[in-house]
Amino acid sequence: MLDTVLSNFRVIDLTQNVAGPYCTQILGDMGADIIKVERPGRGDDTRDWRPPVLAGTSPTFLALNRNKRSICIDINDAEGVAILHRLAASADVFIHSMKPGSADARGLGYEALSAVNPRLVYGAISAFGSEGPLSSLPGYDPLMQAFTGIMSTTGNEGDDPVRVSVSLIDMGTGMWAAQGILAALLSRQSSGRGTLVEASLMETGISWMTVFIANFGATGTLPRKLGSAMAMTAPYELFRSADGHVFIAAGNDRLFRQVCSGLDVPQLADDPRFAANADRVKARDVLHEAIEAVTRTRQTGDIVSRLRQAGAPCSELNNVGQLLSHEQVAASGIVRNLPIEGVPDHKVVGLPLKLSGQGSGISKAPPALGADTSTILAELGLDDSQIEQLRESRIVA
Repeated sequence: MLDTVLSNFRVIDLTQNVAGPYCTQILGDMGADIIKVERPGRGDDTRDWRPPVLAGTSPTFLALNRNKRSICIDINDAEGVAILHRLAASADVFIHSMKPGSADARGLGYEALSAVNPRLVYGAISAFGSEGPLSSLPGYDPLMQAFTGIMSTTGNEGDDPVRVSVSLIDMGTGMWAAQGILAALLSRQSSGRGTLVEASLMETGISWMTVFIANFGATGTLPRKLGSAMAMTAPYELFRSADGHVFIAAGNDRLFRQVCSGLDVPQLADDPRFAANADRVKARDVLHEAIEAVTRTRQTGDIVSRLRQAGAPCSELNNVGQLLSHEQVAASGIVRNLPIEGVPDHKVVGLPLKLSGQGSGISKAPPALGADTSTILAELGLDDSQIEQLRESRIVA
Protein backbone atom coordinates (compact mmCIF):
# COMPACT_ATOMS: atom_id res chain seq x y z
CA MET A 1 0.00 0.00 0.00
CA LEU A 2 2.77 2.46 0.89
CA ASP A 3 4.40 1.99 -2.50
CA THR A 4 1.24 3.12 -4.34
CA VAL A 5 0.54 6.34 -2.40
CA LEU A 6 2.17 8.48 -5.10
CA SER A 7 1.87 6.13 -8.07
CA ASN A 8 0.18 8.78 -10.25
CA PHE A 9 2.72 11.50 -9.53
CA ARG A 10 5.85 12.51 -11.45
CA VAL A 11 8.86 14.21 -9.84
CA ILE A 12 11.64 16.01 -11.75
CA ASP A 13 14.72 15.70 -9.55
CA LEU A 14 17.69 18.04 -10.03
CA THR A 15 19.27 17.24 -6.67
CA GLN A 16 22.56 15.53 -5.85
CA ASN A 17 24.70 14.44 -2.90
CA VAL A 18 22.56 13.32 0.07
CA ALA A 19 19.70 15.58 1.22
CA GLY A 20 17.86 15.94 -2.10
CA PRO A 21 18.35 12.37 -3.32
CA TYR A 22 17.15 11.05 0.05
CA CYS A 23 14.03 13.22 -0.30
CA THR A 24 13.24 11.95 -3.78
CA GLN A 25 14.03 8.34 -2.84
CA ILE A 26 11.36 8.63 -0.13
CA LEU A 27 8.89 9.81 -2.77
CA GLY A 28 10.02 7.06 -5.16
CA ASP A 29 9.56 4.41 -2.48
CA MET A 30 6.00 5.72 -2.17
CA GLY A 31 5.43 5.04 -5.86
CA ALA A 32 6.23 8.34 -7.58
CA ASP A 33 7.94 8.33 -10.98
CA ILE A 34 11.27 10.00 -10.20
CA ILE A 35 13.15 11.41 -13.18
CA LYS A 36 16.68 12.15 -11.97
CA VAL A 37 18.30 14.84 -14.11
CA GLU A 38 22.10 14.55 -14.11
CA ARG A 39 25.07 16.26 -15.72
CA PRO A 40 26.24 14.60 -18.94
CA GLY A 41 29.41 12.61 -18.44
CA ARG A 42 29.57 13.06 -14.68
CA GLY A 43 26.20 12.78 -13.01
CA ASP A 44 25.52 13.06 -9.30
CA ASP A 45 28.70 13.76 -7.30
CA THR A 46 28.02 10.72 -5.10
CA ARG A 47 28.57 8.40 -8.05
CA ASP A 48 32.26 9.12 -7.47
CA TRP A 49 32.28 8.93 -3.65
CA ARG A 50 34.59 5.93 -3.47
CA PRO A 51 36.14 3.74 -2.26
CA PRO A 52 34.45 1.51 -1.48
CA VAL A 53 33.05 0.38 -4.83
CA LEU A 54 30.10 -1.93 -5.44
CA ALA A 55 29.00 -2.98 -8.92
CA GLY A 56 31.27 -0.29 -10.37
CA THR A 57 29.83 2.61 -8.43
CA SER A 58 29.70 4.17 -4.99
CA PRO A 59 27.58 2.45 -2.29
CA THR A 60 26.56 5.96 -1.19
CA PHE A 61 24.94 6.57 -4.58
CA LEU A 62 23.29 3.15 -4.48
CA ALA A 63 21.90 3.85 -1.00
CA LEU A 64 20.13 7.05 -2.05
CA ASN A 65 18.90 6.59 -5.61
CA ARG A 66 16.72 3.51 -6.03
CA ASN A 67 13.30 3.70 -7.71
CA LYS A 68 14.48 6.45 -10.08
CA ARG A 69 15.14 6.95 -13.78
CA SER A 70 18.20 8.87 -15.02
CA ILE A 71 18.34 11.38 -17.84
CA CYS A 72 21.40 13.50 -18.64
CA ILE A 73 20.68 17.12 -19.68
CA ASP A 74 22.99 20.11 -19.93
CA ILE A 75 21.07 22.70 -17.90
CA ASN A 76 23.51 25.43 -18.95
CA ASP A 77 22.28 25.19 -22.54
CA ALA A 78 19.07 26.91 -23.69
CA GLU A 79 17.86 23.75 -25.42
CA GLY A 80 18.50 21.77 -22.26
CA VAL A 81 16.44 24.26 -20.27
CA ALA A 82 13.67 23.99 -22.88
CA ILE A 83 13.59 20.22 -22.33
CA LEU A 84 13.31 20.77 -18.59
CA HIS A 85 10.38 23.14 -19.19
CA ARG A 86 8.65 20.39 -21.12
CA LEU A 87 9.35 17.92 -18.33
CA ALA A 88 8.03 20.40 -15.74
CA ALA A 89 4.85 20.86 -17.77
CA SER A 90 4.11 17.16 -17.36
CA ALA A 91 5.19 16.87 -13.73
CA ASP A 92 3.66 17.26 -10.30
CA VAL A 93 6.89 18.13 -8.49
CA PHE A 94 10.15 19.82 -9.48
CA ILE A 95 12.95 19.86 -6.92
CA HIS A 96 16.56 21.06 -7.00
CA SER A 97 19.48 21.57 -4.61
CA MET A 98 21.21 24.45 -6.39
CA LYS A 99 22.38 27.53 -4.51
CA PRO A 100 19.70 30.24 -4.20
CA GLY A 101 19.56 32.22 -7.43
CA SER A 102 21.19 29.55 -9.59
CA ALA A 103 17.93 28.05 -10.79
CA ASP A 104 16.44 31.49 -11.50
CA ALA A 105 19.52 32.46 -13.52
CA ARG A 106 18.96 29.44 -15.76
CA GLY A 107 15.23 30.06 -16.25
CA LEU A 108 14.36 27.24 -13.86
CA GLY A 109 13.13 29.27 -10.89
CA TYR A 110 9.75 28.97 -9.21
CA GLU A 111 8.13 31.83 -11.14
CA ALA A 112 9.36 30.57 -14.52
CA LEU A 113 8.20 26.99 -14.01
CA SER A 114 4.92 28.00 -12.35
CA ALA A 115 4.12 29.90 -15.53
CA VAL A 116 4.64 26.65 -17.45
CA ASN A 117 2.64 24.57 -14.96
CA PRO A 118 0.60 26.41 -12.28
CA ARG A 119 -0.07 23.10 -10.48
CA LEU A 120 3.64 22.37 -10.06
CA VAL A 121 4.92 21.86 -6.52
CA TYR A 122 8.40 23.40 -6.52
CA GLY A 123 11.00 22.23 -3.99
CA ALA A 124 14.30 23.98 -3.24
CA ILE A 125 16.95 22.59 -0.88
CA SER A 126 19.86 24.82 0.10
CA ALA A 127 22.56 25.11 2.73
CA PHE A 128 21.62 28.29 4.62
CA GLY A 129 18.20 29.09 3.13
CA SER A 130 17.19 31.67 0.55
CA GLU A 131 17.58 34.75 2.78
CA GLY A 132 20.42 36.21 4.86
CA PRO A 133 24.10 37.05 4.43
CA LEU A 134 25.21 33.40 4.04
CA SER A 135 22.44 32.33 1.66
CA SER A 136 24.75 32.04 -1.36
CA LEU A 137 27.27 29.75 0.36
CA PRO A 138 27.49 25.99 -0.13
CA GLY A 139 27.22 23.62 2.80
CA TYR A 140 27.67 19.98 3.78
CA ASP A 141 26.42 17.97 6.72
CA PRO A 142 29.48 18.18 9.03
CA LEU A 143 29.93 21.86 8.21
CA MET A 144 26.36 22.41 9.38
CA GLN A 145 26.90 20.28 12.47
CA ALA A 146 29.62 22.78 13.35
CA PHE A 147 27.58 25.88 12.44
CA THR A 148 24.41 24.86 14.32
CA GLY A 149 26.27 23.84 17.47
CA ILE A 150 25.55 20.13 17.28
CA MET A 151 29.27 19.38 17.16
CA SER A 152 29.85 21.45 20.32
CA THR A 153 27.72 18.99 22.29
CA THR A 154 29.28 15.73 21.06
CA GLY A 155 32.18 13.74 22.47
CA ASN A 156 33.46 13.45 26.01
CA GLU A 157 34.21 16.38 28.27
CA GLY A 158 37.77 17.57 27.79
CA ASP A 159 38.07 16.03 24.33
CA ASP A 160 37.80 17.80 20.99
CA PRO A 161 34.28 18.00 19.51
CA VAL A 162 33.37 15.25 17.05
CA ARG A 163 30.75 15.04 14.33
CA VAL A 164 27.79 12.74 14.58
CA SER A 165 28.81 10.05 12.10
CA VAL A 166 25.32 9.68 10.63
CA SER A 167 24.46 12.41 8.12
CA LEU A 168 21.54 13.45 10.28
CA ILE A 169 21.33 17.00 8.90
CA ASP A 170 21.38 15.90 5.24
CA MET A 171 18.90 13.09 5.76
CA GLY A 172 16.76 15.19 8.09
CA THR A 173 16.56 17.93 5.47
CA GLY A 174 15.50 15.34 2.91
CA MET A 175 12.76 14.17 5.26
CA TRP A 176 11.54 17.72 5.88
CA ALA A 177 11.53 18.45 2.16
CA ALA A 178 9.53 15.28 1.50
CA GLN A 179 7.01 16.23 4.20
CA GLY A 180 6.68 19.70 2.73
CA ILE A 181 6.12 18.30 -0.75
CA LEU A 182 3.45 15.90 0.51
CA ALA A 183 1.73 18.77 2.35
CA ALA A 184 1.86 20.91 -0.80
CA LEU A 185 0.35 18.11 -2.90
CA LEU A 186 -2.42 17.77 -0.33
CA SER A 187 -3.04 21.53 -0.39
CA ARG A 188 -3.16 21.46 -4.18
CA GLN A 189 -6.22 19.23 -4.07
CA SER A 190 -8.29 22.15 -2.80
CA SER A 191 -6.41 25.15 -4.21
CA GLY A 192 -5.58 23.73 -7.64
CA ARG A 193 -2.21 25.45 -7.50
CA GLY A 194 1.32 24.41 -6.67
CA THR A 195 3.47 25.78 -3.85
CA LEU A 196 7.08 26.75 -3.25
CA VAL A 197 8.58 24.35 -0.67
CA GLU A 198 11.93 25.34 0.85
CA ALA A 199 14.18 23.40 3.21
CA SER A 200 17.73 24.13 4.36
CA LEU A 201 20.48 22.24 6.10
CA MET A 202 20.92 25.08 8.60
CA GLU A 203 17.30 25.11 9.71
CA THR A 204 17.26 21.33 10.03
CA GLY A 205 20.35 21.48 12.23
CA ILE A 206 18.79 24.17 14.39
CA SER A 207 15.62 22.09 14.73
CA TRP A 208 17.69 19.17 16.10
CA MET A 209 18.98 21.59 18.75
CA THR A 210 15.48 22.37 20.06
CA VAL A 211 15.98 20.94 23.57
CA PHE A 212 19.49 22.37 23.92
CA ILE A 213 18.19 25.81 22.95
CA ALA A 214 15.34 25.51 25.46
CA ASN A 215 17.70 24.50 28.26
CA PHE A 216 20.10 27.33 27.41
CA GLY A 217 17.20 29.77 27.49
CA ALA A 218 16.19 28.49 30.92
CA THR A 219 19.64 28.50 32.51
CA GLY A 220 21.98 30.62 30.41
CA THR A 221 24.45 27.76 30.74
CA LEU A 222 26.07 26.13 27.73
CA PRO A 223 25.56 22.36 27.46
CA ARG A 224 28.35 20.07 28.61
CA LYS A 225 29.73 17.34 26.42
CA LEU A 226 28.48 14.17 28.10
CA GLY A 227 29.59 11.40 25.77
CA SER A 228 26.69 8.93 25.58
CA ALA A 229 24.78 10.52 28.47
CA MET A 230 21.90 13.01 28.47
CA ALA A 231 21.91 16.14 30.62
CA MET A 232 18.37 15.88 32.00
CA THR A 233 18.28 12.39 33.50
CA ALA A 234 20.52 9.68 34.95
CA PRO A 235 21.44 6.93 34.50
CA TYR A 236 20.96 7.38 30.77
CA GLU A 237 24.22 6.33 29.11
CA LEU A 238 26.62 3.58 28.11
CA PHE A 239 28.29 1.39 30.71
CA ARG A 240 31.20 -0.97 30.15
CA SER A 241 30.51 -4.68 30.51
CA ALA A 242 32.96 -7.58 30.70
CA ASP A 243 32.79 -8.02 26.92
CA GLY A 244 31.44 -4.77 25.50
CA HIS A 245 29.00 -2.02 26.43
CA VAL A 246 25.39 -1.73 27.58
CA PHE A 247 23.18 1.34 27.34
CA ILE A 248 20.94 1.77 30.37
CA ALA A 249 18.11 4.32 30.27
CA ALA A 250 16.22 5.17 33.47
CA GLY A 251 13.94 8.03 32.48
CA ASN A 252 12.14 8.23 35.82
CA ASP A 253 12.41 7.13 39.46
CA ARG A 254 10.41 3.93 38.93
CA LEU A 255 12.68 2.83 36.12
CA PHE A 256 15.74 3.58 38.25
CA ARG A 257 14.46 1.16 40.89
CA GLN A 258 13.94 -1.44 38.16
CA VAL A 259 17.53 -0.92 36.98
CA CYS A 260 18.74 -1.49 40.53
CA SER A 261 16.60 -4.61 40.81
CA GLY A 262 17.88 -6.02 37.53
CA LEU A 263 21.49 -5.41 38.56
CA ASP A 264 20.95 -6.78 42.06
CA VAL A 265 22.00 -3.53 43.73
CA PRO A 266 18.94 -2.52 45.82
CA GLN A 267 21.19 -0.40 48.03
CA LEU A 268 21.57 2.12 45.19
CA ALA A 269 17.81 2.59 45.02
CA ASP A 270 17.78 3.37 48.75
CA ASP A 271 20.79 5.68 48.67
CA PRO A 272 19.61 9.26 49.42
CA ARG A 273 22.14 10.61 46.89
CA PHE A 274 20.10 8.91 44.16
CA ALA A 275 16.59 9.33 45.56
CA ALA A 276 15.16 11.44 42.74
CA ASN A 277 16.19 12.21 39.20
CA ALA A 278 17.49 15.67 40.09
CA ASP A 279 19.70 14.06 42.76
CA ARG A 280 21.00 11.49 40.32
CA VAL A 281 21.82 14.13 37.71
CA LYS A 282 23.87 16.04 40.29
CA ALA A 283 25.65 12.83 41.36
CA ARG A 284 25.94 11.43 37.81
CA ASP A 285 29.64 10.60 38.00
CA VAL A 286 29.35 8.82 41.35
CA LEU A 287 26.29 6.90 40.17
CA HIS A 288 28.00 5.92 36.92
CA GLU A 289 30.98 4.56 38.82
CA ALA A 290 28.73 2.57 41.16
CA ILE A 291 26.74 0.98 38.33
CA GLU A 292 29.79 0.29 36.19
CA ALA A 293 31.47 -1.48 39.10
CA VAL A 294 28.72 -4.07 38.65
CA THR A 295 28.38 -4.14 34.85
CA ARG A 296 32.12 -4.52 34.24
CA THR A 297 32.03 -7.91 35.98
CA ARG A 298 29.20 -9.33 33.84
CA GLN A 299 28.65 -10.36 30.24
CA THR A 300 26.62 -8.05 28.03
CA GLY A 301 23.98 -10.66 27.24
CA ASP A 302 23.45 -11.45 30.91
CA ILE A 303 23.05 -7.77 31.84
CA VAL A 304 20.56 -7.12 29.05
CA SER A 305 18.55 -10.23 29.91
CA ARG A 306 18.33 -9.37 33.61
CA LEU A 307 17.44 -5.73 33.01
CA ARG A 308 14.73 -6.58 30.48
CA GLN A 309 13.23 -9.10 32.87
CA ALA A 310 13.12 -6.33 35.47
CA GLY A 311 11.40 -4.00 33.00
CA ALA A 312 14.36 -1.64 32.71
CA PRO A 313 15.08 -0.10 29.25
CA CYS A 314 18.50 -1.15 27.97
CA SER A 315 20.39 -2.32 24.91
CA GLU A 316 23.63 -3.97 23.98
CA LEU A 317 25.92 -1.78 21.84
CA ASN A 318 25.77 -3.34 18.36
CA ASN A 319 28.09 -2.77 15.44
CA VAL A 320 26.67 -2.75 11.90
CA GLY A 321 27.22 -6.48 11.41
CA GLN A 322 25.52 -7.33 14.69
CA LEU A 323 22.62 -5.04 13.85
CA LEU A 324 22.02 -6.69 10.48
CA SER A 325 22.04 -10.18 11.99
CA HIS A 326 19.66 -9.35 14.85
CA GLU A 327 16.35 -11.22 14.83
CA GLN A 328 14.40 -8.05 15.66
CA VAL A 329 15.76 -6.32 12.57
CA ALA A 330 14.81 -9.33 10.47
CA ALA A 331 11.30 -9.28 11.92
CA SER A 332 10.86 -5.60 11.04
CA GLY A 333 11.55 -6.22 7.34
CA ILE A 334 13.24 -2.84 6.94
CA VAL A 335 16.47 -4.32 5.52
CA ARG A 336 15.81 -6.06 2.22
CA ASN A 337 17.51 -7.45 -0.85
CA LEU A 338 17.61 -5.32 -3.99
CA PRO A 339 19.70 -7.22 -6.55
CA ILE A 340 22.06 -5.16 -8.69
CA GLU A 341 24.33 -6.36 -11.48
CA GLY A 342 26.75 -8.89 -10.05
CA VAL A 343 25.42 -8.53 -6.48
CA PRO A 344 22.25 -10.60 -6.05
CA ASP A 345 22.20 -10.18 -2.26
CA HIS A 346 22.67 -6.38 -2.25
CA LYS A 347 21.06 -4.98 0.93
CA VAL A 348 19.06 -1.76 1.16
CA VAL A 349 17.16 -0.01 3.95
CA GLY A 350 13.50 0.69 3.30
CA LEU A 351 11.36 3.49 4.69
CA PRO A 352 10.85 3.31 8.47
CA LEU A 353 7.11 3.48 7.89
CA LYS A 354 4.18 1.14 7.27
CA LEU A 355 0.62 1.69 6.08
CA SER A 356 -1.90 -1.04 6.87
CA GLY A 357 1.01 -3.23 7.86
CA GLN A 358 2.84 -2.83 4.56
CA GLY A 359 6.20 -1.14 4.02
CA SER A 360 7.55 0.73 1.04
CA GLY A 361 8.18 -0.74 -2.37
CA ILE A 362 11.77 -1.33 -3.41
CA SER A 363 11.62 -2.53 -6.98
CA LYS A 364 14.11 -0.66 -9.17
CA ALA A 365 17.85 -0.61 -8.65
CA PRO A 366 19.59 2.79 -8.87
CA PRO A 367 19.96 3.74 -12.54
CA ALA A 368 23.12 3.86 -14.61
CA LEU A 369 24.03 7.39 -15.66
CA GLY A 370 21.66 8.47 -18.45
CA ALA A 371 20.10 5.02 -18.68
CA ASP A 372 16.63 6.42 -19.40
CA THR A 373 17.44 9.49 -21.48
CA SER A 374 15.99 8.19 -24.75
CA THR A 375 12.89 6.72 -23.11
CA ILE A 376 12.04 9.92 -21.24
CA LEU A 377 12.60 12.12 -24.30
CA ALA A 378 10.37 9.80 -26.32
CA GLU A 379 7.67 10.24 -23.66
CA LEU A 380 7.87 13.98 -24.38
CA GLY A 381 7.14 13.25 -28.06
CA LEU A 382 10.63 13.49 -29.53
CA ASP A 383 11.41 11.06 -32.31
CA ASP A 384 14.65 9.11 -32.79
CA SER A 385 16.22 11.68 -35.12
CA GLN A 386 15.51 14.53 -32.70
CA ILE A 387 16.98 12.58 -29.82
CA GLU A 388 20.07 11.71 -31.84
CA GLN A 389 20.53 15.36 -32.80
CA LEU A 390 20.38 16.36 -29.12
CA ARG A 391 22.99 13.70 -28.32
CA GLU A 392 25.28 14.88 -31.10
CA SER A 393 24.97 18.45 -29.77
CA ARG A 394 25.84 17.11 -26.29
CA ILE A 395 22.71 18.69 -24.85
CA VAL A 396 21.65 15.27 -23.59
CA ALA A 397 23.55 12.07 -22.98
